Amino acid sequence: MPKLLDDIVSTKGSEIAVADEFGSTTWSQFDERVRRLINGLKDHGVGPGDTIAMMMGNRRECFEIFQACAHLGVTYVPVNWHWVPDELAYVLEDADVKVLLVGNRFTDVATEALSDSRSQNVHLSLVVGGKHETLTDYEEFLLSSSTDDLPDDQQLLGGPMFYTSGTTGRPKGVRGSLSGGGTIPTEVMQLIGGSMASYVPANGKSLLVGPVYHSAQWAFTFMPMINGSSVVMRHKFDGAETVELIDSEKITNIHLVPTQFKRMLDSPEPVKEAFVGDSLESVWHGAAPCPASWKRSMLDWFGPKVHEYYGSTEGAFISTIKADDWLKKGGSVGKPLETVEVLVVDDDGNRLTEPNASGTLYFRNLMGTDFEYHKAPEKTAEAHLEPGVFTTGDIGFLDEDGYLWLSDRKIDMIISGGVNIYPAEIEAVIAEHDGVADVSVIGVPNEEFGEEVKAIVECSNGYIGDEDFVREILQLCNSKLAGYKRPKSVDFIDQLPRTGTGKILKRTLREPYWEGHERQI
Repeated sequence: MPKLLDDIVSTKGSEIAVADEFGSTTWSQFDERVRRLINGLKDHGVGPGDTIAMMMGNRRECFEIFQACAHLGVTYVPVNWHWVPDELAYVLEDADVKVLLVGNRFTDVATEALSDSRSQNVHLSLVVGGKHETLTDYEEFLLSSSTDDLPDDQQLLGGPMFYTSGTTGRPKGVRGSLSGGGTIPTEVMQLIGGSMASYVPANGKSLLVGPVYHSAQWAFTFMPMINGSSVVMRHKFDGAETVELIDSEKITNIHLVPTQFKRMLDSPEPVKEAFVGDSLESVWHGAAPCPASWKRSMLDWFGPKVHEYYGSTEGAFISTIKADDWLKKGGSVGKPLETVEVLVVDDDGNRLTEPNASGTLYFRNLMGTDFEYHKAPEKTAEAHLEPGVFTTGDIGFLDEDGYLWLSDRKIDMIISGGVNIYPAEIEAVIAEHDGVADVSVIGVPNEEFGEEVKAIVECSNGYIGDEDFVREILQLCNSKLAGYKRPKSVDFIDQLPRTGTGKILKRTLREPYWEGHERQI
């Protein structure tokens, strides 16, 4: 039996492990399906050090794949299912993907990407949740595979590689200590420890209502699952349905982003009045700054169960702040975890030790774990002050009580609805147009999502800033970028402001749009 399931299956085999809109799977069924998938992948030459990718949506089969890879030493890439074929083909090549698993909603994008020459390394493609003329049926694949156990000495820990949007163009894979190859008995404790740190009970039930291709959604569901917690999921988020699911499914914990808070708060009054929430132990939020008014409204409604964390795909969890502490230290992202050291560093690389001194934030995981950007040693080096000490570009400080505060972003990142968007990739696409002399992409206020994408363009070659040109720019973006990356509007400027060294002054561009608004970090 897979090591990570042994104790759980033996004590709660008939109980539900994971459920979605289409059905549910007990722990015993889950164990059998994981064993079949392990053997099926092995039979197709997939083993330690190899990589598979998943473009599936939130389906319960995702967790079978996570578990199978976790025992086979295989790296898995949860793919953003909003991507267009060009974006998928890039990752299939960059990650050296051998197997692609596709949800039946995304077969058109996947098959077009698979026809691209960059996908030549993929030798097995499986469709989940339906039939397809060119893709192998996932259920038939499982049924044709053995249920034999993998010997303990062959069970190696595999893990995810999440792709983050790049500051200089294409996304980069973040390869951490759980990305594949370690021995299970030692490194699995990091997973279980993470589950305990996030206040998820061993016999709890997690509700997944955000895309599992995000590292935080994965962490707040898969890590507790290893500790015996079950998972209920939905492919799409609906505020009112989420409120009702917490009660009907007796949910104990959920991860949300601020935009989801707002949609739950906007639920019809009868839904809010019927909410009991007595099963709920914790609501965790992160991924984007949360307006104080939204958080106070959630605390008034849910009580002191709403907690916040600060972290990243690269560094996992850095700090947490529980509800009571936030009421005293509103705006802080909490105290660093005991396993994390925070260093505040000035522009010359000197460490700032006095309270409230602001600088670039660097982090060291005291458990010795680190990360690298896949096939990008220069980018990895840029993110590190020294081995094991890294930054994601945030600027902040530690106060006299040891609480961490964020004050700015050194990297020109846009956060829209909890999703990180890097302007460089969008700028590179827009710059392909003959009528664009120069372009800068910034985040501007959006009441529901916090920020939205705006492009500011200098014209050339006789083009003028009219509606026809806007339409051409947006059509170009539609053909090459996932929907969440596409500009919602385009403005034109005679000349973009620059420093003496030629760097665009994005803060100067942003200022008129943010006048009268609270600028979120």
